[in-house]
Amino acid sequence: MEPKKIYELLREKIIWLELMPETYLNLSELAESFKVSRTPIKEALVLLQADGWVLRHGQHFMVTPLSLSRIKEITEIRMVLEIQANLWAMERISPEELVALNELKEEIKGLGNAPSNRQLVELDFRFHRGLYHATKNSQIAQLLDRLLSHYLRFWLSIPREIKPKSFFKETAEIIQAVESKNKATVKKASTEHIKKSIDEIMGTF
Repeated sequence: MEPKKIYELLREKIIWLELMPETYLNLSELAESFKVSRTPIKEALVLLQADGWVLRHGQHFMVTPLSLSRIKEITEIRMVLEIQANLWAMERISPEELVALNELKEEIKGLGNAPSNRQLVELDFRFHRGLYHATKNSQIAQLLDRLLSHYLRFWLSIPREIKPKSFFKETAEIIQAVESKNKATVKKASTEHIKKSIDEIMGTF
């Protein structure tokens, strides 16, 4: 198995808290798990370190702790880049992508009783990824995707249940504004969505 594939699999485990923050990663155990030598494991961990998913302590690697200072920095970047990305998405979105967003909006409306926090976060991630892709700018899409992935760990670590109605309030507004090409509402709802995210996180940790 190639280091890049191992990187992707380990990153998913970190994002979805299958590997918890501050967990030490044992190279020999990982090599046995992936049925490879220690070399591709170490290469994958170096890639994870470069993207901020793990830290290195001497010969050991540890899953990056949840840091409020870091999430504040990411929020500052999102406030600039994501709002602009949503405006580009509004201008460049294809009919097929718009249909997919509206289908997602209906899926959110049809959520059953007491969905898990993970279900809600996965839907939110799909919503943002749809908009990122609609920008037709692969560089900003990849950057925002990575930043949002770091947010997911915080949302999934919230000990209380996330309330869907409040969580997705701006989501429906943004989709409607993108469809109607309402620039002012896209900016306003996107800003509120990001602010609400950081407020929820800061109120928990």
